[in-house]
Amino acid sequence: MKDAHEVYQKKLGAAQDAVARIPRTANISFGLGPSNPPALLASLAERVEAGGVDEIHLYYQIAKDGAKPLFKTKYLDRLRFHPNFMSDLDRALIQETGTSSVIDFMPCYLWQLPRAYSEFNHIDVFMITVSPMDKHGYFSLGTSCDYSSTIARNCDLTFVEVNKNMPRVFGENLIHVSEVDSIVENDTPLLELQERPLSQKDLTIGNRIAEMVPDGACLQFGIGGIPNAVAKSLTDHRNLGIHTEMLTSSVVDLYDAGAITNRKKNIHRFKTVYTLCWGTKRLYDFIDDNPSVESYSSQHINDPAVIQLNDSVVSVNSIIEIDLLGQVNAEYVAGHEFSGVGGQRDFMSGAFRSKGGMSFLAFYSTAKNDQVSRIVPRLSGVVTDSRMEPMYIVTEHGVTNLKGKTNSQRALALIELAAPQFREELLSNAKGMGLIR
Repeated sequence: MKDAHEVYQKKLGAAQDAVARIPRTANISFGLGPSNPPALLASLAERVEAGGVDEIHLYYQIAKDGAKPLFKTKYLDRLRFHPNFMSDLDRALIQETGTSSVIDFMPCYLWQLPRAYSEFNHIDVFMITVSPMDKHGYFSLGTSCDYSSTIARNCDLTFVEVNKNMPRVFGENLIHVSEVDSIVENDTPLLELQERPLSQKDLTIGNRIAEMVPDGACLQFGIGGIPNAVAKSLTDHRNLGIHTEMLTSSVVDLYDAGAITNRKKNIHRFKTVYTLCWGTKRLYDFIDDNPSVESYSSQHINDPAVIQLNDSVVSVNSIIEIDLLGQVNAEYVAGHEFSGVGGQRDFMSGAFRSKGGMSFLAFYSTAKNDQVSRIVPRLSGVVTDSRMEPMYIVTEHGVTNLKGKTNSQRALALIELAAPQFREELLSNAKGMGLIR
């Protein structure tokens, strides 16, 4: 083929010129979080404002600052929002309009999402922030392989926004200049996810989980204070591995402590692998051009059949509430979608199939300044995980394994994990539900 730099220059142009190629009616997707392409999305908003589109369906996860120009009530007659994982922009639009119908959520497990987008909801245009092109003509998708690597190769038009701040990562994370249709350059700082200070509850729960994690375990962490606290408590462990949906800054601390070697893994041995990355600049610098770090599609990383191939998989995630039957709501608040499924269930299933594997659902026992119990008689939202799924449940009051427990045993065990002021009422509820005598 032609010299890669010659092809690059031919495809390079202004964001407005790239967006002008989008059909008036189209399905559009874009990279999540730090991979939101701000110049391209701002130009799309300008075209919407000018009346240059008829009906655009947006399919995405975690729309943040880069996508903010699109989230306006005056565009609702032309834009349809279909997140698979909600963010503050989605919730703000619901609050402003007073109805959750303005966000048409698309439920899907993360490991199935690439196929859902590419096969069942054909994407016409995909836009994403990428690293600068290397001498061989390859860009890296950097922080966002997830559904991006699949859609970028299965849509009609792929637009990339080249940013020198996007890390270059190996694995299935590379896309060649010949595979893209328009190139835009925009060196803005990447969106960072700052870690909040750990509370005493975080540390209590984190220590409790870490005590159960063996040396040589293969780890998956979710997002938030509790997973970060678990990582903080694992610094004295050895030969840990990482096979995770989301790579966060806490992993760098484990590397610095010498806890991670990946030598005990059966697949991707000696490699830290992830499907999406979001954290601080320190994390982005760590993964940049690092041969020990690779990224793959969520169709691979989050597939329970792949996860199980490693031994001693440990999955740590959080939830919103659990009922006395063991059913879990991890996404609904106040009657509407608040976040999404993510990869929680993917890793719960894969960890259970793994030899010696364990999954933990960890959360504070209360919410709203201790006024509301998060262990409830019946869920107030959707069932994210059926009662058959959870293994270890952890709060600041203890830990229990629901596997093998009868209805009465699990109800009593969960009540013990609730805040003391709610236990008597929960016990009365359990009796009224016929769960215990």
